[in-house]
Amino acid sequence: MWNQMWVERTAGRGLRIAGWVLGPAGLALAVGAVLVIGTRYTSAGVNSDAMDPTYSSGDLVFLERVDAGAIERGDVVLYRTGDRYEGMAVLQRVIGMGGDHVRQSPGGPVTVNGKPLAEPYVKDGDPSGMAPAYDVVVPEGRLFLLGDHRANANDSRFFLTEQSGSIAADAVEARSLDSHTGLLMLASTALLGLLVAAGGLTAGIVSRVRRRAVRSLPLPR
Repeated sequence: MWNQMWVERTAGRGLRIAGWVLGPAGLALAVGAVLVIGTRYTSAGVNSDAMDPTYSSGDLVFLERVDAGAIERGDVVLYRTGDRYEGMAVLQRVIGMGGDHVRQSPGGPVTVNGKPLAEPYVKDGDPSGMAPAYDVVVPEGRLFLLGDHRANANDSRFFLTEQSGSIAADAVEARSLDSHTGLLMLASTALLGLLVAAGGLTAGIVSRVRRRAVRSLPLPR
């Protein structure tokens, strides 16, 4: 009798322990990674050609949420401000930040603090797009933004009477990802966690099956 009880208790013990450890650990890993993805990253669909050729209409853009202090010149950001575009979120590129002197003549390059910008991303290599000349200083805490398709972008150039066409830096919701490595690593971590949790569940099931098999054996006389 005691031998039978000992066999029942030890049958599949290693698998049972593995199930107890791997199941919760894998689930915690997967949930943690998903929570980080949900709070740190977002996505947006492009519905105009204002950022062409970088982003074209119909593209899905993956973005990371950032604080105003993390924004840099050249970033492509998603922002929303109630006094423009009927409150819709807009994707544009940061050209000038607080204190920057931004200037452009028709047909000429954009200059920031007296230096011409190298803009290999603009549509057809045209940094002007036949927009009127402008010469502004960006107020502190604000951003001057342009679309990459200058001939088809309703950007800061057309709101110059509103604080030099700028928007508040804290209106930025996210910026586009230069690299998807971080996002892919988190997604891989979530998948790994699910696989580990599934392995733990499988180990637990196999352990229970083995214990039941042992219990069904006839007792020795």
